[in-house]
Amino acid sequence: MLYIPRFLSLAIVCVIFASTTFAAEPAAATPVKDNSPVSKITGTLTAVTGIAISPLLGTGAYGFYQYYFQAKTPEQKASLPWYAKPSFFYMALLLAAACAAKDTFGAIVPPGLKKPADVLETIENKVSGLVAAGAVVPITMNSVSSWLTANAHDASQSVQNVGGLAVIQFAAVDFTWFLNILSIPFTLAVFALVWMASHAITVLILLSPWGAVDVVLKAARTSVLGLLTITANLDPRVSAALSLIIIVIAYFVAGWSFRLTVFGSIFCWDFFTGAKKRFKLQPVENWVFSGGKLKGVPIRTFGRLIADSQKGTAVFAYRPWLFMAERRADVTFTTPLVGKGLFFSTIRDGELTFFLLPPRYRTHEEDVARIYTLKGGVQDAGLRKAWSVLRELFSNSATETKPSTA
Repeated sequence: MLYIPRFLSLAIVCVIFASTTFAAEPAAATPVKDNSPVSKITGTLTAVTGIAISPLLGTGAYGFYQYYFQAKTPEQKASLPWYAKPSFFYMALLLAAACAAKDTFGAIVPPGLKKPADVLETIENKVSGLVAAGAVVPITMNSVSSWLTANAHDASQSVQNVGGLAVIQFAAVDFTWFLNILSIPFTLAVFALVWMASHAITVLILLSPWGAVDVVLKAARTSVLGLLTITANLDPRVSAALSLIIIVIAYFVAGWSFRLTVFGSIFCWDFFTGAKKRFKLQPVENWVFSGGKLKGVPIRTFGRLIADSQKGTAVFAYRPWLFMAERRADVTFTTPLVGKGLFFSTIRDGELTFFLLPPRYRTHEEDVARIYTLKGGVQDAGLRKAWSVLRELFSNSATETKPSTA
């Protein structure tokens, strides 16, 4: 299988939003309305993909478009769904602008001041993802019903006489309910895949030690934004093709994105709830994330690190996707130590990162070294180690080759 660099894959995912959002209803710009199945499918696909990439901005922009460009009469505006009401999309666009301003000035703000804002944005992205998922259902149902209504109307104008009996064409039969049953789960699955890949970008910004990394990610998105917007406006089929590319990429990075999503969720929980103040290490096993040098285990896998005091070794037990059959990996150290970071610490063997410790472990590094018999004790993680951790954020375990592994 062709290897796609993780940074490139996620950069492509995060810069497609403009083409997928503003080209969501390409038929509206043409003089003759296109009621073909292809037009409805491409319009829905681009809309759902765009909203999944940036739920807050996507839902707000799509609602703004429907309110000001699709609805022509007060009655039509009143019948629009909740995400197309000014009370929602103005607030959504305002919050999206605030996030953009945070990233713009983030490079000149000390990490200690910017990190709380990054945590807030990560939580916002999770919440808005759930809210935007509610918009995917009416978008899909409206697309299916409008297409079937138009085709049923055309079909009802033509009646075939067969053996003296008037037979309405099969296309006039209402199959809306059946197609909704088939299409809604599919669009929700597409939304979940693309959202998870896009959310990984937000988590990378949260975990990066320097604001300059955030600027690079945002600059990569902005540099391609104009080109994709122009391309989508010239030919809506290109926008649909880009949406398919995003979905395929999101599928292949699903395991990596899922693990980053779990890591970011626990990071935010620990950060805002002050978990380190009430956290106590267990004497034998504790929950950690795998690092990039644990053989056979994908990076940032959530599991239990079990100490074997008699042998002086440890075992890492984990479940892929958090629910599959448990697997175990033996852990052998030579010169182990705890690297004490600014926001989260690590368990290292020399320069190799074996485990990532959630923020709840801050101020508990000495206990970690004692329980797992780490002879190197606790050492401050300097700039060189911070760069190593940053490099691992964009990498994946070399042993992971299947998209189903998490």
